[in-house]
Amino acid sequence: MAYYIGVDGGGTKTAFALFNENKEMLASVTGAGSNHENIDTAFVGASAVIWEGLCELVKSAGITIDDVDFTLMGLAGIDHPYQHDIMCDMLREKGLKNFEIFNDGFIVVKAGSISGAAIGYNCGTGVCCNAVDSKGNMLQLAGLGNFTGDFGGGLWVREQAYKLVYDELFVCGEKTALTQKFFDEFGFNSRDDLLDFVAKLEDEDADTYIRKVVGMLFEAAENGDEPALGVVKATAKRGAQFISSLAKQMDFDGDEVEVVLSGSINVKLNNPTYVKLLKEQAVELSGKKLNFITLNAPPVTGCVNWILQDYVK
Repeated sequence: MAYYIGVDGGGTKTAFALFNENKEMLASVTGAGSNHENIDTAFVGASAVIWEGLCELVKSAGITIDDVDFTLMGLAGIDHPYQHDIMCDMLREKGLKNFEIFNDGFIVVKAGSISGAAIGYNCGTGVCCNAVDSKGNMLQLAGLGNFTGDFGGGLWVREQAYKLVYDELFVCGEKTALTQKFFDEFGFNSRDDLLDFVAKLEDEDADTYIRKVVGMLFEAAENGDEPALGVVKATAKRGAQFISSLAKQMDFDGDEVEVVLSGSINVKLNNPTYVKLLKEQAVELSGKKLNFITLNAPPVTGCVNWILQDYVK
């Protein structure tokens, strides 16, 4: 039996899965986030998370890491060749062999597309938009936060929601339904409690608060709150720009381009207004027929699809 490992490394968690040659998942474990940009010790800490997860995975399956034929990883934060090379070097030092690393956005394409050539727009903790075209060319947009205008990820939405409430309370800004939601949900007694709340949005246990804040903003937008709706519109517009740019730059066969949507912002929240705007604007900007596919399978399945497609003779 052949063994293959897929790794989907995000900002808040990392999924490890062991597969056989029939794409059957034999074992899986979940570890901490492995995006080096979110870890104090950067690549050192991220590579440790990955290595520990790999070791735990094979142990749970009763095999060793040397029994694994190939490992393919999609890791958030691996946006440029120098980042790829550093992570590869560190994992080789730990003893890993026969592996490849890509940005996590690329495994979205392989997990959700029908043809294997598509655009993947991942909007979760962060944002990235990746494409693998019909000739195998690969291109990524976004992934560098404010430097690349990554509007829409959970961390960005968190900041925008906070700013809307801050502006109403401290800068005589536009009123927003989010303010009352903050007071009710988080037990604020005065506006000064908002200042203390920053610590909860930035500490190591911030995920729960961030998810609530993001959900509250989209809920407010769905209920017609104009300030929140402005954030949603900006999120949709930027995502549409990324998608349309890849649709125009890459070489896809046929008259339709597959677009795989993944990540909590794109597929898990109750945000029909955002999704509608994203799709409409992407079609308008690209001038192409786009087939939007919501990713329902775990992104890590894209790893084994890719391994069997390109790395197994």
